[in-house]
Amino acid sequence: MSAAPKIESRRVLQAYYAATVVFLLLDYGAGLNLRVAALEGFPDLKAGYYLVIFACLGLTLWRPAWSTAIGVVESLATLVTLIFSIALRSMLLGPQMLETGAGLVGMTEIVNFLISGSIAWYAWQRGMTQLFGPRP
Repeated sequence: MSAAPKIESRRVLQAYYAATVVFLLLDYGAGLNLRVAALEGFPDLKAGYYLVIFACLGLTLWRPAWSTAIGVVESLATLVTLIFSIALRSMLLGPQMLETGAGLVGMTEIVNFLISGSIAWYAWQRGMTQLFGPRP
């Protein structure tokens, strides 16, 4: 594989991580949590997630050759977290959730799932292809 697609992929990944600043401002400044909606009730975990994403950005800038591996690991973690957070809340409905509606998957979580999930899936597929070549 030539260096050009890797450089382009690295820049896309870095731009995605850098866009976290926008999501952070929307989240803490405007109260619109589109990036980490599943962690809304867990402020320490949410802050930790943002720190991990900024660490990924820092690592991709510091060690560009690691970008593919960083993107693959981070995207896999994001996909697993999204799937479990949505699936568990959708499948394990308790009587209180049905009566009050609290805890049900809402529009914010669905938008978060679509944005983060789509980008994570793309990063996972692209990274795996770069690491191991195209599937036969």
